[in-house]
Amino acid sequence: MTWADFWALIATLDGEATEESCQRLAEELSTRSVPEIIGFAERHAEALHRLDQEKFGTLPVADLTARDGSPFPQSADVFLYTRCAVVAAGQAVWESVFFDVEKFAPYTSTAYDGEWLLYVPDKAYELATGEEWHRRTRYCSESYSNRDGWPHLRTERN
Repeated sequence: MTWADFWALIATLDGEATEESCQRLAEELSTRSVPEIIGFAERHAEALHRLDQEKFGTLPVADLTARDGSPFPQSADVFLYTRCAVVAAGQAVWESVFFDVEKFAPYTSTAYDGEWLLYVPDKAYELATGEEWHRRTRYCSESYSNRDGWPHLRTERN
């Protein structure tokens, strides 16, 4: 699947990864061939992996503070769901955050939760084949897995 095809499918979310919009996307994707579903999953994982960077992951949650008033850090799960929300917002937003970290910051808000986007490839595959998907993608989308995006973690592990 090309990046253009991937972003065209993402555009069907209308900027948000809600349960309903992600169900629609999974249904649309399930009408495609299995190689296209796999291609979507690969692009999705790569888009999330590229966002897995220290400059984004160390941003605090935009609308929360700790009891003492200090910034509230993103957990690994929140950071993953935030990255999903950025992808769901579309190609222009996704591309813009790499040049301006402040464009990523609003998506750390509790108002954004892109978790539903994680399940789209599996759901589409199941709808298309009637079987569960037991396959990994080339890129890991888990938080802190992009070694190039977390140079401090890389040097601590070596």
